[in-house]
Amino acid sequence: MIWNASPILFSIGSFQLHWYGVLFGTGFLVGSNIFRNQFVKKGLDPQHIDPLVVYMIIGTVVGARLGHTLIYQPEIYLHDPIRILKVWEGGLASHGGALGVVLSTWLWARKYWKGSFIQLLDFLAVPTPLVCAFIRMGNLFNSEILGKPSDVPWAVTFQRVDSIPRHPAMLYECFAYLFTYWVMRKMFKRGLTEKAGTILGTFLIMLFSFRFFIEFFKELQVPSEATLPMDLGQLLSIPFVLVGVFLVVRASKMASTPLPESAMMKEENPAKKKKKKR
Repeated sequence: MIWNASPILFSIGSFQLHWYGVLFGTGFLVGSNIFRNQFVKKGLDPQHIDPLVVYMIIGTVVGARLGHTLIYQPEIYLHDPIRILKVWEGGLASHGGALGVVLSTWLWARKYWKGSFIQLLDFLAVPTPLVCAFIRMGNLFNSEILGKPSDVPWAVTFQRVDSIPRHPAMLYECFAYLFTYWVMRKMFKRGLTEKAGTILGTFLIMLFSFRFFIEFFKELQVPSEATLPMDLGQLLSIPFVLVGVFLVVRASKMASTPLPESAMMKEENPAKKKKKKR
């Protein structure tokens, strides 16, 4: 297969709308709707979900950008820190994005959530693989995250890069994440949110195990990885998998924790309510 799609969806004058941005935004839009529907199905109040989406988008971009600049190419970005802000030049690391999402969700939860934080992350673990799949489709349009040269029948030549048939590594990840999403949906429908950490732990095990093995088919992100026993993507995936195993084992030994019948969102400050009434 020959791939030579433009990364730009359309342009008007100097304005350009990129496929990556559209797919990134669409992923979060679809994911937030799924998350909202999960709340409704469990009888929880979804009124503060929109702020959570904003928190997560910021957390994802900031975490992914810092992850790439400080882990993959620190010598470049620490020498010229202002380049860290130039997100449009490319360079986002999914491991940093994952940590950014957890931190931003925790900040949101301090204000709005009065239930178990792990159960909240269980809810988030369901749509997250689907969001990741959308982002990997954006990588396809950018012809990035390339695989190693290959002669398999489904090899792809990314003509905007070179004329070498390669493993479509970003599509491997996309399909793996779609499968992970399907499993997460099944677990949610079975009511496994009551076993706090089961869905989150399974998500971490599946997604980062897929990531670990798919790395074998990828080109190195930076030359310095050649000196490591594994590439950085694999080394960074191992802790996430171990945390996932811990959460699943821990959940299996704990009693079920049903979600409260009442809404789990924190009520607004009474003083603010009075001001609104006035």
